[in-house]
Amino acid sequence: MAIAFDGNALARPHRIVSINMCADQYLMVLADKEQIAGLSDYARDKTLSFYAARAQSYPVVKSTAEAIMPLQPDLILGSPSRRLQTRALLKRFGFRTLDVTVARNFDDIVKQTRLIAGAVGYPARGEALIASTRARLAKVRPLPSNPPPVAVYYQRQGYVTGTDTLMDEMMRRVGLQNLAGRLHDAQLAHVDLEAIVAARPNYIIFTNDQSHIRDWGAMLLSNPALAAIQGKPRRLYIPDTLTVCGGPSYPAAVERLSAELHNAH
Repeated sequence: MAIAFDGNALARPHRIVSINMCADQYLMVLADKEQIAGLSDYARDKTLSFYAARAQSYPVVKSTAEAIMPLQPDLILGSPSRRLQTRALLKRFGFRTLDVTVARNFDDIVKQTRLIAGAVGYPARGEALIASTRARLAKVRPLPSNPPPVAVYYQRQGYVTGTDTLMDEMMRRVGLQNLAGRLHDAQLAHVDLEAIVAARPNYIIFTNDQSHIRDWGAMLLSNPALAAIQGKPRRLYIPDTLTVCGGPSYPAAVERLSAELHNAH
């Protein structure tokens, strides 16, 4: 659990390390720059990190115990499902860790924001970020269509994001129905190209830039069969930087999807 700070600057952590790319985003918004001893080694990746440009001026650290322990952090932000051996070793040596879990909806983002803001000693900044996000989301207008158009978030190697996910919530916010609910209700499932073609969605959401196909996994997304679906589904493009994490990038992701949808309609 996060520590409840009373405003005493001495009680705040002064050497925070992140080994989680999503935690990087929260730290750059909620903590003082001087508090951050190191962001994850993905923080500056322009293809994945929402704040890659901002992260250029922050220190980064490899996500290994050997690299982290010499920094003597008083708070480490990580993931409960990754770097398990590293996290176990850090805990064994008495380092305080805080897990940043995968957000499945906006309520999860609110909880994470409050948790991390409290842990870094600035709960008011967390409330300000939540209020700003809510204000931006309130301005997003769903597509006026009844029934809602059907869309599928089709990823490299043929994976589809299902219900009870942040992408599913984003789709509903802008007025789309997630095809995955009909095909497979898992949070992430492999769906054959033939099943997508047979379902004939109105929209296909991509996060890979179709003009720069670099491997076989992404090549599937440019298959002519997708363009040959009766009714010619419209393509909506959202960069990976907006979909990999929730948190500060969430309102920008919803705004981008809404803009793509209205421009294509």
